[in-house]
Amino acid sequence: MTDTNTSQATSSPLAVRRQRLTVVAGIVVLGAIAWGAWSLLSNDAQRYTDDAYIGGQVVQVTPQVTGTVTRVFADDSDRVIAGTPLVEIDSTDAAIELSTAEAQLAQAVRTVRGLYASDTRYDAEMAVRQADLDRAHADLDARKAIAGTGAVTGEEVRHAADTLHAAEAALKSAQAMRAQALTQIAGATVATHPTVQAAAQRLRAAELAMRRSIIVAPVSGMIAQRAVQLGRRVSPGDRLMAVVPLAPLWVDANFKEVQLKGVCPRQPATITADIYGKSVVYHGQVEDVEAGTGSSFALLPAQNATGNWIKVVQRVPVRISIDSTDLARNPLRIGMSAEVRITTGQCDPKADAERKPQVDDAASIYDAQAADADARVKEIIVANLGVQ
Repeated sequence: MTDTNTSQATSSPLAVRRQRLTVVAGIVVLGAIAWGAWSLLSNDAQRYTDDAYIGGQVVQVTPQVTGTVTRVFADDSDRVIAGTPLVEIDSTDAAIELSTAEAQLAQAVRTVRGLYASDTRYDAEMAVRQADLDRAHADLDARKAIAGTGAVTGEEVRHAADTLHAAEAALKSAQAMRAQALTQIAGATVATHPTVQAAAQRLRAAELAMRRSIIVAPVSGMIAQRAVQLGRRVSPGDRLMAVVPLAPLWVDANFKEVQLKGVCPRQPATITADIYGKSVVYHGQVEDVEAGTGSSFALLPAQNATGNWIKVVQRVPVRISIDSTDLARNPLRIGMSAEVRITTGQCDPKADAERKPQVDDAASIYDAQAADADARVKEIIVANLGVQ
């Protein structure tokens, strides 16, 4: 082998090695340039996740009385407003109970009116007994005055004394009967008397049972999860269907715990839903970071102390409200997928203190039923107070 061939064979591996090192160095340099450019151009205040879903209320419709379903007025996807009848339960038994309770209340009012009338009668009875006692005193005194003259006998004096004792006993009996009557009416009017109030409460319960045989929508929204059918026997607590309010809705965005630094209430956020894509952008703001990770509230939470624990980056739900105008323009449904970007910045320390709990209120529907029952009770009492 010549010297030239030997030199070429020796330099060839070195050349290949130099080329490989050059390529690796170029890759490292390009990576550093790319990372620097991303750090320079990207916004570190942005928090992004595509693990986000639309949330909302699901109001369960349940009966308050036991009975057989006779009519169903709504089905899945129907839109209803608060107070709309949804289900009717057979009210035959409730109607009987209502009629009985009305009669019992009327009888209670009349009975209590009789107690007040008895008090007046006992007053008159005491006046009569007092007059008898005064007359017996006068008769006895008169006979004693003339007993020494022989005009009356001793037996007549004794009879007059016996009459006086009898009149005293009769007066005491009348006083005791009046006191007994007073204990039943003292400190109360006919309407507030315990007997009347007990009957009024029975009527109120019967009236409410009658009205609750028609189950109404507690809130406005769309019907979902209908499970009730005609002829079914239902009891309080059974799930018949659900009403889903289509507004307000929110987003439950599941951020990694390492992304939560700097996230706090009132920070602005943008949302895009998969149903509309990137062309529709919703605006909102952070309500707050939930109280725990998703796994901690799972049906079977992770047991990290069992000895087979593996650390996994947890996700924490962040609730984000959606602007009502955007929502009205492009409606969403519960459970839809979304992507969220939060613009973090300075946190307002007063934000948490100024936030007020959101109260779900459907009480007006049930308050109206209670008010109608109270009106019926008052009507029965007034009607029977005027009976002559």
